[in-house]
Amino acid sequence: MASSQEVQPVATMTLATPVVQRTVASTELRPWGSFTILEEGRGYKIKRIEVKPGHRLSLQMHHHRSEHWIVVSGTALVVCGDAENILHANQSTYVPQCTRHRLENPGVIPLVLIEVQNGEYLGEDDIIRFQDDYARTV
Repeated sequence: MASSQEVQPVATMTLATPVVQRTVASTELRPWGSFTILEEGRGYKIKRIEVKPGHRLSLQMHHHRSEHWIVVSGTALVVCGDAENILHANQSTYVPQCTRHRLENPGVIPLVLIEVQNGEYLGEDDIIRFQDDYARTV
């Protein structure tokens, strides 16, 4: 004979602050290549960056964000503070907030990397340029 079991209510947990995620997938072209915003949420943004062979981004810094760079394919020449390093596929680096940095593709194929930005403000206007091959000021 089957026994009856009492059903107990399941406790649920409510998050105090909901995590807001949105998938953006918008691509912006630049003289050095392009970037695509893959996802953006509170305090973070994830980009796919592609740098054309022989091109580089400006020597720059950000007051409000740090960045993690993970190389997917190609070769990256990274300037971060006083250090200069070459990165290949499956290697990564960290760029602290308020640190001068530059990304360059010294190779012959496109450089593709994933950039994870962290900070309270992630707008493109938080770029202070010190040198720029394309004479941009903003």
